[in-house]
Amino acid sequence: MRQRTIVCPVIQNEGEYLLCKMAADRGVFPNQWALSGGGMEPDETMEEALRREIREELGEALIISEVKPWAFRDDVRVKTYADGTTEQIYMIYLIFDCVSANRDVTFNEEFQEIAWVKPEALADMDLNVATQETFRQKGLL
Repeated sequence: MRQRTIVCPVIQNEGEYLLCKMAADRGVFPNQWALSGGGMEPDETMEEALRREIREELGEALIISEVKPWAFRDDVRVKTYADGTTEQIYMIYLIFDCVSANRDVTFNEEFQEIAWVKPEALADMDLNVATQETFRQKGLL
């Protein structure tokens, strides 16, 4: 089984959190709301990987003004690729509290849509289990 270290930003702006609805046909949590993030490359530091993932998935215009390491955890997930193949992966999540200076997001094909969500609305969303656990640990669910 392959191992991946995943950097995951919990991006907050003016009391709301940025969530992304995953593509319906791929990923670890298809068609569910999630935090953005992705795998580290061998030559990157944690923060370099985090900022690269944010740029790739959410665009160059989103300004992250604050980054603080917050938590980590691990689990095993099955990832579905665009061609329909699947792979079981041991994932180590490095979770960061991030503050954005704006809300200028242009998301890539990994997502169907994005939303800025107030903490009290989180319980009403179809969050994937990893995102649920993150918000539970933060005391927001």
